[in-house]
Amino acid sequence: MMARVTVLACWLAFTALPGQLVPLPLVLPKPMFEGTPQNLKVPNLEKPLGRPRPPFLAPAGVANAAKGKPVSSSTPDPVTGDLDMVTDGEKSGADGAYVELGPGVQHITIDLEAKHVIYAILFWHYHKEARAYRDVVVQVADDPDFITGVRTLFNNDHDNTAGLGIGKDLAYVDTAEGKLIDARGVEARYVRLYSNGNTANNLNHYVEVEVWGKPLE
Repeated sequence: MMARVTVLACWLAFTALPGQLVPLPLVLPKPMFEGTPQNLKVPNLEKPLGRPRPPFLAPAGVANAAKGKPVSSSTPDPVTGDLDMVTDGEKSGADGAYVELGPGVQHITIDLEAKHVIYAILFWHYHKEARAYRDVVVQVADDPDFITGVRTLFNNDHDNTAGLGIGKDLAYVDTAEGKLIDARGVEARYVRLYSNGNTANNLNHYVEVEVWGKPLE
């Protein structure tokens, strides 16, 4: 069913007229676990939808602007993997297909290399087993130091552990669908994602990040 929806989304995106809203042509990895996770002691945990996520609509011609773009992080040397794996298109989540950063609050930053109109950000921390990542914050900015034009698109840090403000978004369990954030056409060049360990251990992981948008004309 999921593959059929993806094919339909790709066809609609290809045949759409300029300015028309169409489903993003998302290609999702194969699920690596099934069922509802039990006993995850996380405050404000989002309930599973129980069905595939509805298609996300955006203007025709929107593409993954993060593919192959440079990635930096709060720690210069990942525990496992290379930072360029975050935008290499490999989303399987298998061993060796993700980046592992050390404990505590860590972040990665993607340079889109030009200002873009961003409609959605889709990312996978780790979907080989059911876990929830703590203090997930997604921000965009106009400069690499996140001083100019900083905007927060998602924040589930309910007690301000990361020091970026108290967030009202819900915690969630990572799955093969990834977490999709509605960016609402924000204009920015840099995308940064924070986390602070997870319910399985105190490390931070990234399988892939996609930034769906268009270069700013």
